[in-house]
Amino acid sequence: MKPVTISAHRVGYEICSYFRAPDSVFFTFLFPIVMLALFSVAFSSAPDIGPGPGASVDYATYYLPGLVATGILLSGTQSLGVDIAGERSDGTLKRLGGTPLPVLSYFAGKIGMVLVTSVLQTGILLAVARLVFGVDLPTDSGRWWTFAWIVLLGIAVSSVLGIAISALPREGRRATATIVPVVLVLQFISGVYLPFTQLPDWLQDVASAFPLRWMASGMRSVFLPSQFGSAEPGGAWHLGTGAIILTAWLVVGVAVCLLTFRWNRKDA
Repeated sequence: MKPVTISAHRVGYEICSYFRAPDSVFFTFLFPIVMLALFSVAFSSAPDIGPGPGASVDYATYYLPGLVATGILLSGTQSLGVDIAGERSDGTLKRLGGTPLPVLSYFAGKIGMVLVTSVLQTGILLAVARLVFGVDLPTDSGRWWTFAWIVLLGIAVSSVLGIAISALPREGRRATATIVPVVLVLQFISGVYLPFTQLPDWLQDVASAFPLRWMASGMRSVFLPSQFGSAEPGGAWHLGTGAIILTAWLVVGVAVCLLTFRWNRKDA
């Protein structure tokens, strides 16, 4: 079969495998939706949050951008990292290495799965936010364009980082303990759950070196009123800087994948 046909079959296989794993579905696919519901209900009686009078939103609207970005990171980096590490540990990758399956088709299957699940997850998250919690979604086409390129670039970055980080755990059973804490810490320091500028300056600098901070900031520029930009570091969204940093992570991630990915660990 042609590589494109093989890749398409791998995408279908990976999607079916993903939704057959209850832990993956809950901790990656449903997690942002559950968190949005929890925050919205918990702060339903709290005053709106915002940088000043006339520029405030309810908590469902406030948390939505960060959770959209988090969902992409979970579906890509966390899900792929744990999944591939498990496949390497249980011998699945070694068996695949003995077949005609091209490495690029294997990658395409994984990335295609992340693309489909991330788009589906984001769509459900936005639908729940709008229909259940009354969040006003953007009506400006320019904001939706920003949303589109952040989603696509975020999916690409998260996917290659997931493939790259899968090489860290020496055993599949340790993958969750190795990868999940990293992703969880990034959520707390990247402005997903806490206002970014409330963090110490040094911690803001650390977070700014990682992609989730820029994905979350970019999503805030889409879903929050423009006045919220004054609450960002430097008083602006800095979308150009975010695009450059995300692209840099994509290039580095691809290079690391090509250098480190093996069907079987050398020390196995």
